[in-house]
Amino acid sequence: MGDPAVILLSGGLDSTTVLAIAKDRGFDPYALSFRYGQRHMAELDAARRVADHFGVVRHVVAEIDLRVFGGSALTADIDVPKHKVAGSLSDEIPSTYVPARNTIFLSFALAFAETIGAQDIFIGVNALDYSGYPDCRPEYIAAFQSMANLATKAGVQGGHVRIHTPLIELTKAEIVRVGTALGVDYGLTSSCYDPDGMGRPCGHCDSCLLRLKGFGEAGLIDPLEYQVA
Repeated sequence: MGDPAVILLSGGLDSTTVLAIAKDRGFDPYALSFRYGQRHMAELDAARRVADHFGVVRHVVAEIDLRVFGGSALTADIDVPKHKVAGSLSDEIPSTYVPARNTIFLSFALAFAETIGAQDIFIGVNALDYSGYPDCRPEYIAAFQSMANLATKAGVQGGHVRIHTPLIELTKAEIVRVGTALGVDYGLTSSCYDPDGMGRPCGHCDSCLLRLKGFGEAGLIDPLEYQVA
């Protein structure tokens, strides 16, 4: 038995790779996913497939409704931006940014960790090939970890919460290579912001374009079936 660790699992490429890394490092993974009012359930279906495939100790799906605030193309009636190529992505924070999402998710992960006696939380944030989200930066993660050790019973009693971000300095291509080396089946995952009714990715949202760019630069083929352009 290894040490318990909470893995934030969306069902996408990054979080699935992080789960594989945590298992490879000898942790006993407890997966945490969210039904937060997102525009589709394809990613939650993927998270369940991934959790089953990796045999996590427990998979919790927390229910919160960020639609009460809106403000994002993922939680409000706002069109998901589409592009033809990854090179056309803007440096501006896109409309798919969900306000404070990682802060909310990490707070839930922190509560989950305390209940199972875990000092380790894994999250698949990335500061290189990503969509410019402010809560994916190293300085944000460092600040949250400092807060976590001030705000928890474990931290006050001499424990130490560690936020692991093994992908934060990797390109998408490097992430794909790492996961492939660990035997990840990316056919189980879902990354698209706007899949069709069968769960097929659109191929043109920010997330799809970055994913396809990663597989292409890694010299590999994405196993997902995309919608016909």
